[in-house]
Amino acid sequence: MGAGIVTDTGDTGWVLGSAALVLFMTPGLALFYGGLVRSKNVLGTMMQSVAAIAIVSVVWVLAGYTLAFGPDVGGVIGGLAHLGFRGVGEAPHALAPTVPHSAFASFQMMFAVITPALIAGAFAERVRFGGYVAFIALWSLIVYAPLAHWVWGGGFLGVDGIGALDFAGGTVVHISAGAAALAAALYVGKRRGYPRGNFAPHNVPMVVLGAGILWFGWFGFNAGSALGANGLASSALLATHLGAAGAMIGWLVPERLRHGKATAVGGATGAVAGLVAITPAAGFVGPLPALAIGLLGGAVCFAAVEMKSRLGYDDSLDAVGVHMVGGLVGALLTGVFASLAVNPAGADGGWAQLGRQGAAAGITLAFSFIATWAILKLVDRVVGFRMPAKAEESGVDLAEHGEAAYAFREHGRHAIPPLEAMSEEELAEMRERLVLEATARVLQAIGSGIARRGSTEEPSESSGS
Repeated sequence: MGAGIVTDTGDTGWVLGSAALVLFMTPGLALFYGGLVRSKNVLGTMMQSVAAIAIVSVVWVLAGYTLAFGPDVGGVIGGLAHLGFRGVGEAPHALAPTVPHSAFASFQMMFAVITPALIAGAFAERVRFGGYVAFIALWSLIVYAPLAHWVWGGGFLGVDGIGALDFAGGTVVHISAGAAALAAALYVGKRRGYPRGNFAPHNVPMVVLGAGILWFGWFGFNAGSALGANGLASSALLATHLGAAGAMIGWLVPERLRHGKATAVGGATGAVAGLVAITPAAGFVGPLPALAIGLLGGAVCFAAVEMKSRLGYDDSLDAVGVHMVGGLVGALLTGVFASLAVNPAGADGGWAQLGRQGAAAGITLAFSFIATWAILKLVDRVVGFRMPAKAEESGVDLAEHGEAAYAFREHGRHAIPPLEAMSEEELAEMRERLVLEATARVLQAIGSGIARRGSTEEPSESSGS
């Protein structure tokens, strides 16, 4: 440790561990989203999450971090003091005075990684991989980094500005990603055949496993935002868990009343909706308000997803209904339930705080929607964004990545992929082969029957002679 630099080893260990937990959420998101799509699109959908880890991490180190957490410039953007992670080392950042600057920057990196990956749920099954990569790189710089500065980095929306509260990303992560998802769903348009075709999830156990990983990782997301191993982290962890638990109930009850069944996908989605809703409030509310936020968040998000078909847009995996709506519910209810008794650095709930929360939520939503639309226009013009119709029919996995997720059976030395992942030529060849195999088996069965008949008749002839 450098001379004069004092950091807390317990706080540092917790922040580093929390960074790992938040990173683990992105593969969890890949499983959650991957299970919700059709089997011909599962690899492409999972790649969108996995690719964000690499692309956004590089962008964050080069320029994203300094734009978000560099020295404040007019309450709007961070300065370039940390360009290329310059000066990000052992000495603490002012926002995290008990941990190394590099630990704080790495923790924040994982938030930057998962946020654009959330948007992919709105346009799953129909976009080019190259266009997606360009989109998330630009979005993380143009949308995410400024918003992080406005709320957390000393900008005009946070405690140094109008005083809006966002403990771990209700506005910065979820409202921004949800608004971007709405813009993307409207810009890209509906999937071919939607809603008449079969768009049911292809692997529900994968969805449940992904939701479980997200729930686990969210403890790092929210409790890690205390930036220390302390009582506030403990309070945030408990609030996070109760928010998710309450929201699962808040989703499943109206689902059962409306559709007669409480589904596994509904339970998993409801839990994620609760995790979203509790995120801005986790470090400002006690256990019972956290439970109330979860219950309301689950019920409201269920209603929002149910309204999707009436509104006529194709949000493939309900990124809008869960993240935008859940983020709005959580941000507003933070203004109702926040308590200085829980966090003296926060505020007490009331009409004034509710107004601040509403202003921050509205500004975030409008900025993200407009900027996302502009980025999509640019990316679409330069590299293309939506897949051609024929490629969409064959599936993202084959069209964009040249592979199939599942080989259900072997034929000789060649694996046969799922039918929906096969081209017309491959299907014709398989039909011809199956006809030949069936004919051969029929002839073999006839031959075996004749042989058996002959063997049974020979003894009778000999006995009668």
